[in-house]
Amino acid sequence: DGSLFYDDRGEEYKSFNSRDGHGIKMLRASGVETGIITGRTSQVVLHRSRNLGIVHVFQGADDKLEAFKKLLAATHLEPKQIAYMGDDLVDLPVMNRCGLAITVPDAPEEVKARCQVVTRAGAGRGAAREACELIMRVQGTWADQLALYDR
Repeated sequence: DGSLFYDDRGEEYKSFNSRDGHGIKMLRASGVETGIITGRTSQVVLHRSRNLGIVHVFQGADDKLEAFKKLLAATHLEPKQIAYMGDDLVDLPVMNRCGLAITVPDAPEEVKARCQVVTRAGAGRGAAREACELIMRVQGTWADQLALYDR
C-alpha cells in the first residue's frame, strides 16, 4: 500500500496481505509466471518472493522499463502477454507497453487513466488477489483453482 515502516535503527519493515499472497500462489499454479519490479531494495521482498515462488525479482529498479525489458528477455514473452500492476507515476513506462495495465483506487489520476483495470480493493488490501482472480477468470483457470477448495 506504499507504506514504509522504519525502526529507530533504520531497519525497514513491510507488511503483506496473506490473501494477496495466496492469489499469487493460485495464479502461479494455474500456469502464469509472476514477477516483482520494485524501485526499493529489501531483504524482506526476497523472503516474500521465495515464499510465493516468484523467481523474477527486480529490486532497486530506478528505471522500471529497463527491468521490464529484462523480464521479457528472461521469460521470452512479448509485452502484450504481460499484465502489470502498479500504483504510481514511475509505473507508467511499463503500463504504456504491457498488454494489461492494472492499478488501485488511490493511484494518481494519470495512472488510472492509462489502465484497463482499476481494482475495487485497495493496495495491500486485496488488490493483487483481485487482479490474480481476474486473470484466472479470463484465462478459464479460475474454476480449476476454486475446485481445490470447494469440496
